[in-house]
Amino acid sequence: MSEPALKLTSLCVFCGSQAGTDPVYAAAAAALGGELAQRSITLVFGGGRVGLMGVCADNVLAGGGRIVGVIPTFLKDKELAHPRASELVVVADMHTRKRVMFERSDAFCILPGGVGTLDEMFEIVTWRQLHLHNKPIIVLNTAGYWDDLVALFDRMIGAGFAHQGHEALITVVNDPKDVAPAAEAELAAPKPPVLFKV
Repeated sequence: MSEPALKLTSLCVFCGSQAGTDPVYAAAAAALGGELAQRSITLVFGGGRVGLMGVCADNVLAGGGRIVGVIPTFLKDKELAHPRASELVVVADMHTRKRVMFERSDAFCILPGGVGTLDEMFEIVTWRQLHLHNKPIIVLNTAGYWDDLVALFDRMIGAGFAHQGHEALITVVNDPKDVAPAAEAELAAPKPPVLFKV
């Protein structure tokens, strides 16, 4: 298991390549970007210039912060890479992208997004369940976007497909200002690994 950092220096953000229909999603992504810049926390993200990931990255840069984009070649070739990334890591495929993002990050934050965001989130949650890491995973539940997801975790436990305590794999916050403090609190006092048995 890789050991978490003692202080939050980098945060991986998984989020939509679209901005969504409600302006509140972009506003929260922008606010998170501002918070990261103010706290000198490097943003690690999918490297795109579009959607919520572009909004968050732009606001980190606007605040004088640093952004590390990790993008596969085929998306860079479509000219979707952020042109002002502090560092752009171009990788061969989506699997490598997720591994590099994991390696470069002290913690993770999940913003609203679609199936790609769900894919990224569930992989990193599964790795934590399997004790491959114990890095904080913060879900930013903007305007209740992830309410059904949180309920699904409870349903999985109630239906016997996950063990009691698996709800602790994620930490849910509602305000962008709470993301970094929640991650740092967990880094300072790591959660015990959840029960892993078959």
